[in-house]
Amino acid sequence: MTQKFNFQGSAAAVTGAASGIGRALALQLAALGCDLALADIDDAGLDSVAKEIGALHSRRITTQRVDVGDAGQIEAFAQAALASFPNLNILINNAGVALRGDFDEYDQAQMEWLMGINFWGVVRGTRAFLPHLKQRPVAHIVNISSIFGIVAPAGQSAYCAAKFAVRGFSESLRHELAMAKSPVRLTVVHPGGIATNIALRAPAGNHLRNAMSSEEVGARFAKMARTSAQTAAQRIIRGIERNEPRVLIGADAKLMEVVQRLRPVTYWALLMGAFRRLAED
Repeated sequence: MTQKFNFQGSAAAVTGAASGIGRALALQLAALGCDLALADIDDAGLDSVAKEIGALHSRRITTQRVDVGDAGQIEAFAQAALASFPNLNILINNAGVALRGDFDEYDQAQMEWLMGINFWGVVRGTRAFLPHLKQRPVAHIVNISSIFGIVAPAGQSAYCAAKFAVRGFSESLRHELAMAKSPVRLTVVHPGGIATNIALRAPAGNHLRNAMSSEEVGARFAKMARTSAQTAAQRIIRGIERNEPRVLIGADAKLMEVVQRLRPVTYWALLMGAFRRLAED
């Protein structure tokens, strides 16, 4: 039987920690006894979450402004985090962005920007921390993919490309670590609709033909985002505790995963009608 992960006395590095799932994870990990190295591009959000944690718990916390699309900034974050927390044994690659539009509605630079954050940010974060994690008695990596790393809706080609890549990278690395009998465990997470600001902040493609306002985007996304960031964080922490290789978050994610397995080629025709009805309700 796999021993449960002990959070008390652990230290975690969390990217995208200023809001959404990252913020919820920071708060819940602190409550469980973790010290924290938090990263985000949002300085004000980082300061806010650090103050909130400090008011509730006696934890050591560092914050650092990091663009995970920048290799040098990720490396600097890892060096600073490990210098502050030699006992660091949890890495959560959570930072991510979205992009609105079909494939021909955004340009190559926009797709490379998204891939740099959503995929290369995960890879570089893992590479920067992995040598240290291998030296810990037990360590855990969490890479956030998406249900769109399992199903691929129209209008999400860039996002799906990155999230499918995170899934493939994570699953292969997990197998490598297991074969090497490494103390490092790895969980890949596939959230469904989570109530965060990612859709509101998503830039539109430079050639978008039918641009909606940010308010319209937010209203449509809110109808499909049925799971709170706090609930998602709780489920991720349970996945670490149980050393689960894959975590699906939300009834919508679980349904889509089942439909994809049953109809691996034609699942989109079945799901498309459900998405349209939900968005129009």
